[in-house]
Amino acid sequence: MGAVGIVRWDPADTTALRGCQEVWGAALDIDDADGPRMRGQTLAAWLGQGFTGDPAETWYLPGTAPGSVAGWYRLELPDIENRDRAMLMIVTDPAQRRRGVGGRLLRHAAERAAEKGRTVLWGEVRDGSAGDAFAVAIGAKQGIAATIRRLDLRPGPGKTVPGKTVPAEKFARLHAEAAAAATGYSLVRWTVPTPPEYLDALAGVLNAYADAPHDEGYEAGDWDGERVRERADAPLLAMGVRGYVIAAVHDATGEMAAMTQLAVVPDSPEWGHQGLTAVTRRHRGHRLGLLVKTAMLEWLAEAEPAIERIDTGNAAANDHMIAVNDALGFELDPPAYHTVELEVSPRRI
Repeated sequence: MGAVGIVRWDPADTTALRGCQEVWGAALDIDDADGPRMRGQTLAAWLGQGFTGDPAETWYLPGTAPGSVAGWYRLELPDIENRDRAMLMIVTDPAQRRRGVGGRLLRHAAERAAEKGRTVLWGEVRDGSAGDAFAVAIGAKQGIAATIRRLDLRPGPGKTVPGKTVPAEKFARLHAEAAAAATGYSLVRWTVPTPPEYLDALAGVLNAYADAPHDEGYEAGDWDGERVRERADAPLLAMGVRGYVIAAVHDATGEMAAMTQLAVVPDSPEWGHQGLTAVTRRHRGHRLGLLVKTAMLEWLAEAEPAIERIDTGNAAANDHMIAVNDALGFELDPPAYHTVELEVSPRRI
């Protein structure tokens, strides 16, 4: 690559954005050939603020051809919890692998993280991928294991993930079973942005995520209504993403007890992206997770008829949510993935 330097991406630079998009697409063609892609406005907004509104910066290494990109990284710098960490994603053009591009980007990212007072780099890699091998080579510590599952709603012959076609009546049957166990709860639903009357209640359910499996040292978010508006809704709106939420409310107390989120990117309406599903501790044991997820699938059949597949990630230790997803017909889409951590030390990297 000669003496070409690493450049900070400018949101106004659409040429560099296309280069980053093309490189990521080429990498995904190897690591997740059948999976969804992030493009255009959605990618640009994500590079700048992600899904949580945390400060982030993106840097890239120009390629030899005009407008091309050899590799890039996105560094997210949480500013509420996890302020000792920097969330790092490195993407390298497959044609440039094993030529030092990843190492250059990593060293640069470590320097930036150190300047921001971070002591840990954190990321995710698919098992057995080039990223996994890279993480091992640099001495990264392996963290929590997770899996990708996909619900394929297409007719059998068009399926690319092996499995049986989901019967049309299956979701209605499961919803009825869950509703029978959830007597005393009612469902409410909305599209993002969250209506003002639900902001604080939704924050309370989001806080239930604190007891889900996490890496050691990871701090779960402490949500309130303002944070929901600024750090959950606003990023989706900036990306142009359609966000759907269904919640279960306890009739006797009016307390929001459970919720599930799902997002659809306009330029890829065939994909649904499962967000968080959570049930507050005091309301568990009433099949509320299954209730809200089946209600979501029935709603999407009307609101987003182009959806063909839905993807979701689960910590391997999250047995309850995995059981719910299995019941709905989600199937493992290997390889799995895991988190990795690396102490910030540019001189050692």
